[in-house]
Amino acid sequence: MPVAVNTSMRRSRSAWVRVLQIYELDDEGPDPLVGRLEDLLLDVRVHARSRFRSLARPACYAHYSVHSAEDAAGLPLSPGEHTLLAVREFRRVPLHASSLGLALFRARPGRAVPVVAALADFVERAVGLYQPGYLLLAHSLEDPRTSLLLTAVRDSDRLGAAAPTAFDLDGILGELTPMLVAAPEHYAYCPEAEAASVIGTVSPYAV
Repeated sequence: MPVAVNTSMRRSRSAWVRVLQIYELDDEGPDPLVGRLEDLLLDVRVHARSRFRSLARPACYAHYSVHSAEDAAGLPLSPGEHTLLAVREFRRVPLHASSLGLALFRARPGRAVPVVAALADFVERAVGLYQPGYLLLAHSLEDPRTSLLLTAVRDSDRLGAAAPTAFDLDGILGELTPMLVAAPEHYAYCPEAEAASVIGTVSPYAV
């Protein structure tokens, strides 16, 4: 017996658009992406946002944000900005994290697919090993050779030297290095000073 389908039915879950922007700051220049604290806490259109700082290049920052698809429609991208496509995502509920980290990977021409595949295998193993609060593997829609790992762990003390990046990538570098333009760039969580003073070291609106 045919069943009528209501094509106007709304989806039960909202769709999200992930955006990553890489930019540099002068020592004395203001951060153009640091909004007011009220925006961070009250803007329901922004599902999550986190700012990271490069460990190798202190003037370089990465700003990660998640927007509702409806509000992000037609959002113009600036230089250094990427729309992210999730490959693997893992979240513990409730989410507890004391350390966040981000790693960027830039594949050689023609090597984007095997780089993402190797990272996906690593993620599957890392979920059991590190028991993260959150883990995201994604690649750029505009530049598929750019991939990232975004991680959140609860107890950074257990990770020792890996704490700044939340994960230890040494075990996979032997496989990845020949396929990358350069070594992965690691970023440590660097919240806005105003937000950190009010809501703690890791914002509940991160990741």
